[in-house]
Formats: sequence, structure tokens, C-alpha cells
Amino acid sequence: MSEHEAEAAEAPAKAAAKKAPAKKAAAKKTATKKAATAKKAPAKKTATAKKALAKKSPAKKAPTKKAPAAGTAAAKKAPAKKAAAKKAASGSRPESQASKAKRAAQLNEALAEVYYYAHPELDFDNPFELLVATVLSAQTTDLRVNQTTPALFAAYPTPEDMAAANPEELEELIRPTGFFRSKAKSLLGLSAALRDDHGGKVPGSIDELVKLPGVGRKTAFVVLGNAFGVPGLTVDTHFGRLVRRWKLTEQTDAVKVEQEIDDLLPESEWTMFSHRTIFHGRRICHSRKPACGACPIAELCPSYGEGETDPEKAKKLLKYEMGGQPGQRLKPPANYPGTPAPPLPSRDPGAESPTTGPGSGSGADAAAGAAR
Repeated sequence: MSEHEAEAAEAPAKAAAKKAPAKKAAAKKTATKKAATAKKAPAKKTATAKKALAKKSPAKKAPTKKAPAAGTAAAKKAPAKKAAAKKAASGSRPESQASKAKRAAQLNEALAEVYYYAHPELDFDNPFELLVATVLSAQTTDLRVNQTTPALFAAYPTPEDMAAANPEELEELIRPTGFFRSKAKSLLGLSAALRDDHGGKVPGSIDELVKLPGVGRKTAFVVLGNAFGVPGLTVDTHFGRLVRRWKLTEQTDAVKVEQEIDDLLPESEWTMFSHRTIFHGRRICHSRKPACGACPIAELCPSYGEGETDPEKAKKLLKYEMGGQPGQRLKPPANYPGTPAPPLPSRDPGAESPTTGPGSGSGADAAAGAAR
């Protein structure tokens, strides 16, 4: 074999020898790369896992942290919700005038059916007698006044007669009504005014009546409504208490009560609405123990439940004809369903009976809005 041929034969071997290190280097490079990738992969996985764990961790702990916060929020909302419910129940929204007027008409109609016989509960035959009886009714019952006035009017039938009365004799006659000295002074003063300024006649206007000694708006409206047929509201303690219980007004001042109720009813109903309301206040809707369970207009009353709701117990609280007892008038009207009141049994204060003594009976004076 020639030298040229030998070199030609060795050439492939040398080329293979040269390629082998190259392949080895490439393999080594690939292995190194894989190793690097393998090292990075766990690191990446670990970082991802940690990141995921970090994200999940707050999510798991969140309920534990938020639980008290949610509980606190609920605790805060509970009283607010309760307060809101209470406010709603108490009627937080002001009632419209139209709604009040509608309720007032319903109450008046219902009362008219129950107390079809409602009337002034003072005995009188003329405006002067009614005026005198109304002045006397302050701080006592109409019953006591009615038991006292027969002897009084027999002694002093006219303003002129009463104006000329001996003060001590007048005081003795009206003693059973209480506060007899101040009442005697008022009667002497108003009688003199009627004699001197009005020709012995009782005036028929509110402006003139309230100028008389001892005469206020309540007394004036009693006289105007029942002796002259002039409509007016008699705002006594019963009337004021009931219209507030019926949520027709929140006023406590008599004049303001009068003004607000005037706006709810037709003028023609003012006098009779007063009588019916006062009748109801004396007989059923008492100040301390309303007989709610025996009330015929309970379904219309927004204050139902303030008094006794048991029907049997409530019946025992009824007074006057509603409770089967005598009324306050010795001379009641013909259609009165009860029995007349008895006359004064004795002029001796020490001999007064439990049923006719001062402060006996129930309810206050309808005219002057006195105690009870």
C-alpha cells in the first residue's frame, strides 16, 4: 500500500476521532444544561408552592380573623334593627291630617252609637243656672253639684238675687261642692256683672263670657253649646286624655288641644263630640284603669291594652249606667238608660254617705275639667 493510500485509509478514523470529542462535549453540555434545568425546576416549584401557600394561608386564617368582626357587626346591627322596629311600631312617620280627620270621624260615629243619649250632666233650666252649675263643678263631681243646686237656685233664682246675697249664706249653701269661699266670690262677681253689664242676661258669645269672674273657655263652651246651641269643644281632663290616647293630638295645653281637634271635625259636631268623649272617659276609658276589655270601640283605639283587657275583670271597672249604677243627674233626659242620681241626703257634712259625700262618684266635672 502506498503512502498516499495509507493516508486515505486513516482519514475516516481521524475524522471520527475528531467528532467523538465534539459529541462528548455536546453530550456533556446537554447533561450540564439538563442538570441546570433540573436544579432550577425544584427551585421554581418550591417558589411557586411557597407563593401558593402564602396565598392560601391568609385565606384559611381569614375566617378566624373575620368571625369576631362579623359578630361585632351583627351585635351593632341588632340594637339598631330593634330600635328601628320600635320606632316604626310607635309610628315614626307623622300621620297626615286627612288620616286623623278620617279616624276622628270614625270615633265620633262609633261613640254616637254607644252614647246616643250623651248630654250635659249638670241639671239646669236656663243659661244662668247652667253657668252657675258649671262654675261650681270645678274640683268636684257633677253629681255633687246637682245635689247642691236645687237649694241654691231656690234661694237665688236670678243674677240680681245672687248678686245681692249675703256672702256667708251663699258659702254655706255651696259648701258641699268644695272650695266654697272662692266659688262664692266668683258667683257674686259674675252675678253682679250680669246685672250691671248685661241686663241680667247671660251673654251668648265667647268673648263676653270669658270676661265674667270665674269663667274660662271650658265653662264658656259648656254654656254656649248647651244653652245657646253655639258649637264648641269642652276640653276637660277626660277629653284631653282620650284624644291623646286616640293619637288625634299630642298637645297638653287645653287651648291647643281645642284648636287641633277643631280642625279634624265639622263644626256641627264639636259639642256632641265633647259630650260623647267625656261620657266615654267617665264610664270606660278611665285615667288609671281603662276598661279596655269592655270597650265597645276598642278596635278603633291605637292605645288598646293600656288598661285591663280581660273582659270579666274589665266589666267590674265600668261606672254609672254602664256599670249598673245611678247617673250624675237628678233630672236626666227622657232617653237616659240609667237611673237618676239620689238627692243630697243631709246638709250635715258629718252625715254624708259614701255614695254622696264630697269627692264621691267617679270622673271629673265635664264642664270645668276638674280632678279625676
